[in-house]
Amino acid sequence: MATTGDHLRKALDGAWHEARNHAREGMAHEAFAPHYTPDLGQARAITLKQMQLLAERGYAASGFSVETGGTGDAGGAVASIEMLAMSDLSLMVKAGVQWGLFGGAIENLGTKRHHDKYVRPLIDLDLLGCFAMTETGHGSDVQSLETTATYDPQTQEFVVNSPTPSSQKDYIGGAAQHATVAAVFAQLVTNGETHGVHCFVVPIRDEDGNDLPGVTTSDCGHKGGLPGVDNGRIVFDQIRIPRENLLNRYADVEPDGTYSSDIDSPTRRFFTMVGTLVRGRVTVGGSAGAAARVALSIATRYALQRRQFDAPGRDDEVLLMDYLVHQRRLLPHIARSYALGFAQNELIGVMDRIQSMRLADVDPQEQRELESRAAGLKVANTWHATRAIQECREACGGAGYMAENRLTALKADTDVFTTFEGDNHVLSQLVAKELLTAYADEVRGMSPVEWMRFAATTISDVVKKRTAAQQIIQTIIDTRQDNEEDGSLFNRGTQLTMFEDREQYLLSTAARRLQAANDREESLFDAFNFVQDHVLHAAHAHIDRVVLEAFVAAIDDCKDEQARDLLAELCDLYALTIIDEDKAWFMEHRQLSVERAKAVTRGINERCRTLRPHAETLVEGLGVPESLLGAAMLD
Repeated sequence: MATTGDHLRKALDGAWHEARNHAREGMAHEAFAPHYTPDLGQARAITLKQMQLLAERGYAASGFSVETGGTGDAGGAVASIEMLAMSDLSLMVKAGVQWGLFGGAIENLGTKRHHDKYVRPLIDLDLLGCFAMTETGHGSDVQSLETTATYDPQTQEFVVNSPTPSSQKDYIGGAAQHATVAAVFAQLVTNGETHGVHCFVVPIRDEDGNDLPGVTTSDCGHKGGLPGVDNGRIVFDQIRIPRENLLNRYADVEPDGTYSSDIDSPTRRFFTMVGTLVRGRVTVGGSAGAAARVALSIATRYALQRRQFDAPGRDDEVLLMDYLVHQRRLLPHIARSYALGFAQNELIGVMDRIQSMRLADVDPQEQRELESRAAGLKVANTWHATRAIQECREACGGAGYMAENRLTALKADTDVFTTFEGDNHVLSQLVAKELLTAYADEVRGMSPVEWMRFAATTISDVVKKRTAAQQIIQTIIDTRQDNEEDGSLFNRGTQLTMFEDREQYLLSTAARRLQAANDREESLFDAFNFVQDHVLHAAHAHIDRVVLEAFVAAIDDCKDEQARDLLAELCDLYALTIIDEDKAWFMEHRQLSVERAKAVTRGINERCRTLRPHAETLVEGLGVPESLLGAAMLD
């Protein structure tokens, strides 16, 4: 008979329950047991062996379309790779590079000639590749990459070159040892004209593992974590590749050097190409969330067995989890893990739907919204992982610092997640810019009065575009508005309204400040820089609202009454925690009185106390198999 924990796990798995369960079953194999292996050679060998086991089981086929040799389940592929993070983040990253980034570039940027040649071998690991985008001098600003691919019509080849020290490809997973081919992003030059960044298939090693002529690879060595990933650097010295090695889905070069593309704008062409690779960003966010669930599962189970100090009237020492301060350390992070998990499921669903469509049928606005949502949730998930894992480490005291209890490895391995697949501050700006520039053309030349009227209506419409369970959320808010005297912070309508009002206010004032700064400052850069902090705040408010709505939708979808009641309490805790973190803003803008601000603290304490008896059930719902906890202190 299913327990409440089972129902919670199924709710958190969402539409991808079967894919996640299949992954759990596969990782029950002893080869996927968590391990502490600081030696780079050993760690890399273990990770490659795990990859080979996955390939033998056909693990990667779901991430590729039926037409290219896969089974066409993009959402299931992302959910499965996220689950690898519960076993070993090195494995998750290595798999993500091979099948997500390298494979994704071949499938999404290439055409049939590339699919026929590369997809099946890379699925089966007969071809190991890497994704060579980042350079020493450019990471987030991909459009300014310095590597060049200059077309030579005499030989019908591209000449790939690293013209400066800062143009070397850097931190590239797989480049140090295992990859034989790279998907290289470089400035395409033909007939003396540069057409922007494009992607090329470039061989880098022979079958014996030696660098090919003109290619120099080196090893990044020890990193802060992820010892099983062979990160390296690549320098190209006039290496020649066939014209056909250009991944030409969006642009091509004829034998005589003539460049052509169906997308005239170089900027739009670039973002269209990069947008097709959004799956990597979705995976990184979800995997960070999975790692946080592992840490919270370990720390909470430890707190349910570890005792400390006597209490009057008790025969034994007090469990750590019985202290309110310990509850406040862990339970809000558990609530946020559920919240972000539900939002991640919704994101995967949108991605799966869009990537299952024919290119011509994809709505460009929906694609941009997907990219923005992926950026925002990657930010939220990775910062959550960083903070939650650190709190878990501290909550376990000296035991948490022991490598055998896994928390230090989780902390080290997820640290880089806040900066790869996009620095979190840069991605937060991307989210805000998408919200603000959706109507940029319409505001040009408006008078202040016209602008105020426009901001009051259009920005409100942007905010109120629901992300999930539109009808139920609108009903909750409407009911709250019809009964204004019920201002309880446990009232769902109150919570949704507070989140929505904050986002709407921050967006509208950010837009007004941008216009004022633009009128005052001499350059567009100075104008934007002047309000950058405000723009970031607006982005985070938007993400918080999206996550809360996803939580509300998930509660409505849950059919088990006890699980639904627990989810409702977790949702209260999530909402109150967000309000508490931004309490100063709510008070400054008179959305919280001093007394209601105190009520937020009381509300958090109350929800922690009511959830305490269910702590073990809550971590069971996080869905981490006991075989993947890997903490000796729990034995």
